[in-house]
Amino acid sequence: MARIAVITHEYDRFQSRRGVLLRQDSPYMLFDLLAELKRRGHSTQILRGPSSRHDADIAVLHVDATVTPADYVEYARGFPFCLNLGAADISKRRISGAVLNDGDHWDGPVIVKSNLNHWGTPEQQLNRQAERAGKAAPFPGVRIFDQYQVHASLAEVPPEMLMRTDLVVEKFIPEPAPDGFAARFWIFCGDRERCTRYVSPQRLVKGDDTIRREAVPVPEELRALRHRLGFDYGKFDFVMHGGRAVLLDANKTPGRARNLSKIVAAGTANLADGFEGLIRRAG
Repeated sequence: MARIAVITHEYDRFQSRRGVLLRQDSPYMLFDLLAELKRRGHSTQILRGPSSRHDADIAVLHVDATVTPADYVEYARGFPFCLNLGAADISKRRISGAVLNDGDHWDGPVIVKSNLNHWGTPEQQLNRQAERAGKAAPFPGVRIFDQYQVHASLAEVPPEMLMRTDLVVEKFIPEPAPDGFAARFWIFCGDRERCTRYVSPQRLVKGDDTIRREAVPVPEELRALRHRLGFDYGKFDFVMHGGRAVLLDANKTPGRARNLSKIVAAGTANLADGFEGLIRRAG
Protein backbone atom coordinates (compact mmCIF):
# COMPACT_ATOMS: atom_id res chain seq x y z
CA MET A 1 0.00 0.00 0.00
CA ALA A 2 1.26 3.49 -0.84
CA ARG A 3 1.54 6.63 1.24
CA ILE A 4 0.06 9.41 -0.90
CA ALA A 5 0.65 13.14 -0.32
CA VAL A 6 -1.37 15.94 -1.91
CA ILE A 7 0.54 19.22 -2.18
CA THR A 8 -1.87 22.16 -2.06
CA HIS A 9 -1.30 25.88 -1.81
CA GLU A 10 -0.78 27.18 1.70
CA TYR A 11 -4.06 29.12 1.50
CA ASP A 12 -6.09 26.60 -0.47
CA ARG A 13 -9.14 24.94 1.08
CA PHE A 14 -8.85 21.47 -0.41
CA GLN A 15 -11.40 20.10 2.01
CA SER A 16 -13.65 21.34 4.80
CA ARG A 17 -16.38 20.12 7.09
CA ARG A 18 -19.95 21.03 6.22
CA GLY A 19 -23.49 20.27 7.25
CA VAL A 20 -25.00 19.26 10.57
CA LEU A 21 -22.88 16.09 10.71
CA LEU A 22 -19.71 18.02 9.76
CA ARG A 23 -18.91 15.67 6.94
CA GLN A 24 -15.80 16.25 4.87
CA ASP A 25 -16.47 18.03 1.58
CA SER A 26 -14.38 19.41 -1.25
CA PRO A 27 -14.80 21.18 -4.60
CA TYR A 28 -12.17 18.94 -6.21
CA MET A 29 -12.45 15.67 -8.12
CA LEU A 30 -9.31 14.43 -6.40
CA PHE A 31 -11.24 14.32 -3.12
CA ASP A 32 -13.40 11.42 -4.36
CA LEU A 33 -10.41 9.75 -5.98
CA LEU A 34 -8.53 9.82 -2.67
CA ALA A 35 -11.56 8.40 -0.86
CA GLU A 36 -11.55 5.43 -3.24
CA LEU A 37 -7.80 4.96 -2.81
CA LYS A 38 -8.19 5.02 0.98
CA ARG A 39 -10.96 2.43 0.67
CA ARG A 40 -8.41 0.25 -1.14
CA GLY A 41 -5.96 0.56 1.74
CA HIS A 42 -3.69 3.44 0.71
CA SER A 43 -3.01 6.29 3.15
CA THR A 44 -3.34 9.95 2.22
CA GLN A 45 -2.24 13.27 3.67
CA ILE A 46 -2.80 16.89 2.62
CA LEU A 47 0.33 19.06 2.73
CA ARG A 48 -0.46 22.78 2.76
CA GLY A 49 2.55 24.67 1.52
CA PRO A 50 6.08 23.66 0.54
CA SER A 51 7.55 23.66 4.06
CA SER A 52 5.56 20.67 5.31
CA ARG A 53 7.41 17.52 6.25
CA HIS A 54 6.36 14.27 4.67
CA ASP A 55 6.99 10.55 4.55
CA ALA A 56 5.12 9.84 1.32
CA ASP A 57 5.90 7.43 -1.48
CA ILE A 58 4.04 9.39 -4.14
CA ALA A 59 2.65 12.93 -4.35
CA VAL A 60 0.19 14.94 -6.40
CA LEU A 61 1.07 18.57 -7.15
CA HIS A 62 -2.43 20.01 -6.68
CA VAL A 63 -1.91 23.77 -6.43
CA ASP A 64 -5.08 25.45 -7.70
CA ALA A 65 -3.43 28.30 -9.57
CA THR A 66 -2.71 28.82 -13.25
CA VAL A 67 1.04 28.95 -12.67
CA THR A 68 2.35 26.94 -9.73
CA PRO A 69 4.90 28.99 -7.76
CA ALA A 70 8.51 27.88 -8.23
CA ASP A 71 9.02 26.98 -4.56
CA TYR A 72 6.13 24.50 -4.74
CA VAL A 73 7.57 22.90 -7.87
CA GLU A 74 10.98 22.61 -6.23
CA TYR A 75 9.40 21.07 -3.12
CA ALA A 76 7.52 18.56 -5.26
CA ARG A 77 10.79 17.45 -6.86
CA GLY A 78 11.84 16.08 -3.47
CA PHE A 79 9.29 13.25 -3.61
CA PRO A 80 10.15 9.84 -5.12
CA PHE A 81 7.42 10.45 -7.72
CA CYS A 82 5.03 13.37 -8.14
CA LEU A 83 2.04 13.59 -10.46
CA ASN A 84 1.74 16.68 -12.67
CA LEU A 85 5.21 17.94 -11.85
CA GLY A 86 5.56 19.03 -15.47
CA ALA A 87 2.16 20.73 -15.61
CA ALA A 88 3.05 23.77 -13.53
CA ASP A 89 1.82 26.28 -16.14
CA ILE A 90 -1.68 25.92 -17.63
CA SER A 91 -2.07 29.47 -18.92
CA LYS A 92 -4.02 29.79 -22.15
CA ARG A 93 -0.94 31.09 -23.97
CA ARG A 94 0.86 27.87 -23.15
CA ILE A 95 -1.83 25.26 -23.67
CA SER A 96 -4.50 26.59 -26.06
CA GLY A 97 -4.34 25.58 -29.70
CA ALA A 98 -6.66 28.42 -30.69
CA VAL A 99 -4.72 31.44 -29.37
CA LEU A 100 -3.99 34.12 -31.95
CA ASN A 101 -0.52 35.62 -31.68
CA ASP A 102 0.89 38.75 -33.28
CA GLY A 103 1.08 38.27 -37.02
CA ASP A 104 -1.43 35.40 -37.18
CA HIS A 105 -4.00 35.68 -39.97
CA TRP A 106 -7.62 34.79 -39.14
CA ASP A 107 -10.73 36.11 -40.86
CA GLY A 108 -13.33 34.40 -38.67
CA PRO A 109 -14.92 35.26 -35.33
CA VAL A 110 -12.77 35.48 -32.22
CA ILE A 111 -13.31 35.12 -28.49
CA VAL A 112 -11.58 37.06 -25.70
CA LYS A 113 -10.71 35.13 -22.54
CA SER A 114 -8.61 35.44 -19.43
CA ASN A 115 -5.13 33.98 -19.81
CA LEU A 116 -5.67 32.51 -16.34
CA ASN A 117 -7.54 29.34 -15.49
CA HIS A 118 -11.20 29.82 -14.52
CA TRP A 119 -11.08 33.59 -15.14
CA GLY A 120 -8.43 34.10 -12.44
CA THR A 121 -10.88 33.17 -9.68
CA PRO A 122 -8.54 30.64 -7.95
CA GLU A 123 -5.79 33.24 -7.64
CA GLN A 124 -8.22 35.80 -6.26
CA GLN A 125 -9.49 33.32 -3.67
CA LEU A 126 -5.94 32.50 -2.56
CA ASN A 127 -5.21 36.23 -2.26
CA ARG A 128 -8.26 36.69 -0.06
CA GLN A 129 -7.28 33.82 2.22
CA ALA A 130 -3.78 35.27 2.57
CA GLU A 131 -5.15 38.71 3.42
CA ARG A 132 -7.42 37.19 6.09
CA ALA A 133 -4.34 35.57 7.59
CA GLY A 134 -2.53 38.93 7.57
CA LYS A 135 -0.09 37.81 4.88
CA ALA A 136 0.94 39.25 1.53
CA ALA A 137 -1.14 38.24 -1.50
CA PRO A 138 0.61 35.35 -3.32
CA PHE A 139 -0.74 36.54 -6.69
CA PRO A 140 -0.75 40.34 -6.54
CA GLY A 141 -2.42 42.30 -9.31
CA VAL A 142 -4.73 39.52 -10.50
CA ARG A 143 -7.77 40.85 -12.35
CA ILE A 144 -10.92 38.76 -12.76
CA PHE A 145 -12.27 38.47 -16.29
CA ASP A 146 -15.34 36.31 -15.80
CA GLN A 147 -16.92 36.59 -19.23
CA TYR A 148 -16.30 35.26 -22.69
CA GLN A 149 -16.62 37.98 -25.31
CA VAL A 150 -17.23 36.86 -28.90
CA HIS A 151 -16.48 39.30 -31.73
CA ALA A 152 -17.18 38.93 -35.44
CA SER A 153 -13.51 39.53 -36.27
CA LEU A 154 -10.19 40.45 -34.71
CA ALA A 155 -10.67 44.01 -35.96
CA GLU A 156 -13.72 44.42 -33.69
CA VAL A 157 -11.85 43.60 -30.47
CA PRO A 158 -11.43 46.84 -28.45
CA PRO A 159 -7.79 48.01 -28.63
CA GLU A 160 -7.53 48.22 -24.83
CA MET A 161 -8.25 44.46 -24.62
CA LEU A 162 -5.52 43.69 -27.14
CA MET A 163 -3.08 45.56 -24.92
CA ARG A 164 -3.87 43.56 -21.77
CA THR A 165 -1.34 40.84 -21.05
CA ASP A 166 -3.82 39.03 -18.78
CA LEU A 167 -6.18 38.38 -21.71
CA VAL A 168 -5.89 36.24 -24.83
CA VAL A 169 -7.72 36.29 -28.13
CA GLU A 170 -8.62 32.92 -29.61
CA LYS A 171 -10.15 31.75 -32.84
CA PHE A 172 -13.80 31.09 -32.07
CA ILE A 173 -14.26 27.60 -33.49
CA PRO A 174 -17.34 25.90 -31.99
CA GLU A 175 -17.74 22.30 -33.15
CA PRO A 176 -20.97 22.00 -35.15
CA ALA A 177 -23.42 19.16 -34.46
CA PRO A 178 -26.73 18.31 -36.22
CA ASP A 179 -28.69 19.57 -33.21
CA GLY A 180 -26.40 22.34 -31.97
CA PHE A 181 -22.75 22.62 -31.01
CA ALA A 182 -20.35 20.25 -29.27
CA ALA A 183 -17.43 20.34 -26.88
CA ARG A 184 -15.36 17.39 -25.72
CA PHE A 185 -14.02 16.70 -22.24
CA TRP A 186 -11.24 14.22 -21.57
CA ILE A 187 -10.63 13.23 -17.93
CA PHE A 188 -7.62 11.03 -17.19
CA CYS A 189 -5.36 9.61 -14.52
CA GLY A 190 -2.43 7.52 -15.66
CA ASP A 191 -3.65 5.17 -18.37
CA ARG A 192 -7.33 5.31 -17.35
CA GLU A 193 -9.69 7.84 -18.86
CA ARG A 194 -13.09 8.86 -20.07
CA CYS A 195 -13.81 11.17 -22.97
CA THR A 196 -17.29 12.61 -23.51
CA ARG A 197 -18.82 14.78 -26.21
CA TYR A 198 -21.44 17.22 -24.91
CA VAL A 199 -23.95 18.79 -27.29
CA SER A 200 -25.74 22.06 -26.55
CA PRO A 201 -27.99 24.41 -28.53
CA GLN A 202 -25.58 27.21 -27.50
CA ARG A 203 -22.30 27.97 -29.27
CA LEU A 204 -20.59 28.20 -25.89
CA VAL A 205 -21.24 24.72 -24.56
CA LYS A 206 -21.94 24.51 -20.83
CA GLY A 207 -23.05 21.60 -18.67
CA ASP A 208 -26.29 23.29 -17.64
CA ASP A 209 -27.67 23.50 -21.18
CA THR A 210 -26.42 20.17 -22.51
CA ILE A 211 -29.10 18.26 -24.43
CA ARG A 212 -27.14 15.03 -24.87
CA ARG A 213 -23.75 13.46 -24.36
CA GLU A 214 -21.88 10.49 -25.75
CA ALA A 215 -18.60 8.68 -25.24
CA VAL A 216 -16.01 9.43 -27.93
CA PRO A 217 -12.43 8.28 -28.58
CA VAL A 218 -9.41 10.38 -27.62
CA PRO A 219 -7.52 11.71 -30.66
CA GLU A 220 -3.91 10.53 -30.78
CA GLU A 221 -2.59 14.07 -31.27
CA LEU A 222 -4.18 15.02 -27.96
CA ARG A 223 -2.41 12.15 -26.20
CA ALA A 224 0.89 13.43 -27.59
CA LEU A 225 0.03 16.95 -26.41
CA ARG A 226 -0.80 15.65 -22.92
CA HIS A 227 2.66 14.09 -22.77
CA ARG A 228 4.36 17.31 -23.89
CA LEU A 229 2.42 19.37 -21.34
CA GLY A 230 3.41 17.03 -18.49
CA PHE A 231 -0.04 15.88 -17.31
CA ASP A 232 -0.46 12.64 -15.33
CA TYR A 233 -3.91 13.60 -14.03
CA GLY A 234 -6.40 16.20 -15.15
CA LYS A 235 -9.01 17.32 -17.63
CA PHE A 236 -8.71 18.62 -21.20
CA ASP A 237 -11.47 20.57 -22.98
CA PHE A 238 -11.27 20.46 -26.76
CA VAL A 239 -13.16 20.59 -30.04
CA MET A 240 -12.68 18.98 -33.42
CA HIS A 241 -12.01 21.59 -36.08
CA GLY A 242 -10.85 20.97 -39.63
CA GLY A 243 -10.37 17.30 -38.88
CA ARG A 244 -8.04 17.81 -35.92
CA ALA A 245 -8.35 18.19 -32.17
CA VAL A 246 -7.88 21.71 -30.82
CA LEU A 247 -7.20 21.98 -27.09
CA LEU A 248 -8.98 24.94 -25.50
CA ASP A 249 -8.43 24.41 -21.78
CA ALA A 250 -6.35 22.14 -19.53
CA ASN A 251 -7.05 21.74 -15.82
CA LYS A 252 -4.68 20.11 -13.33
CA THR A 253 -7.16 20.50 -10.43
CA PRO A 254 -10.52 19.52 -12.01
CA GLY A 255 -13.71 20.12 -10.08
CA ARG A 256 -15.74 17.51 -8.29
CA ALA A 257 -18.95 16.14 -9.77
CA ARG A 258 -21.90 16.85 -7.48
CA ASN A 259 -23.99 14.14 -9.10
CA LEU A 260 -23.21 11.04 -7.03
CA SER A 261 -24.60 8.63 -9.60
CA LYS A 262 -23.40 5.12 -10.36
CA ILE A 263 -21.78 6.49 -13.53
CA VAL A 264 -19.71 8.98 -11.52
CA ALA A 265 -18.78 6.32 -8.97
CA ALA A 266 -17.66 3.96 -11.75
CA GLY A 267 -15.61 6.77 -13.27
CA THR A 268 -13.90 7.42 -9.94
CA ALA A 269 -13.03 3.73 -9.55
CA ASN A 270 -11.61 3.74 -13.08
CA LEU A 271 -9.40 6.76 -12.33
CA ALA A 272 -8.27 5.10 -9.09
CA ASP A 273 -7.11 2.14 -11.18
CA GLY A 274 -5.05 4.59 -13.21
CA PHE A 275 -3.59 6.11 -10.05
CA GLU A 276 -2.57 2.66 -8.80
CA GLY A 277 -0.91 2.10 -12.15
CA LEU A 278 1.18 5.21 -11.54
CA ILE A 279 2.03 3.91 -8.05
CA ARG A 280 3.31 0.69 -9.59
CA ARG A 281 5.30 2.65 -12.18
CA ALA A 282 6.89 4.68 -9.39
CA GLY A 283 7.96 1.46 -7.69
